[in-house]
Amino acid sequence: MAVIATISSSPNASSKTDAVLSEIARHLQRAGHVVVPVVVRDLPAEPLLRGDARHPDIARAVAVLEAADAVVVSSPVYKAAYSGILKTFLDLLPQFALRGKVVLPVATGGTPAHVLVVDYALRPVLASLAPSSITPGWFVLADHVLVGDGGEVLLDEAAGRPLREVTEVFLDAVAGRSLVAATTEPGKAVA
Repeated sequence: MAVIATISSSPNASSKTDAVLSEIARHLQRAGHVVVPVVVRDLPAEPLLRGDARHPDIARAVAVLEAADAVVVSSPVYKAAYSGILKTFLDLLPQFALRGKVVLPVATGGTPAHVLVVDYALRPVLASLAPSSITPGWFVLADHVLVGDGGEVLLDEAAGRPLREVTEVFLDAVAGRSLVAATTEPGKAVA
């Protein structure tokens, strides 16, 4: 069992990005992992914008990432890039905040023209935080996500199948990371 932090960086509480992230979180929980959310829009704006990592709410969010074995980062696409509040949050993290962690990047957007945002905008900034690996991410077209009145999420097969596939690759990497850690720890045998 791994502890997996999820980073929600949509400024909108009822976003399709959060709907997709909730589907991923359910998948991770069904696989037996503990999921701990970090919702950037709920962090206090002034300390976030000032980069005040000592503020108690900001420090708690950073501590969640430090304690996690893996991280799922989700963002809506604005102006052909990930959200500004995600950038603001990532900017206040320590230089090697993702060291030793497996990361899954996911983005949502309104047009297929933004499909490359995961690899050309989000992946480089995540790589700068030194994760052990960044698994293949996925861009979900917002038209492929339906959120019901009761909050239930319906993904059409064009979004659901590949999202499940990248989540499985992420889970395999998380399991492999745990196995590598267990086999390289001095004096610890692998069963």
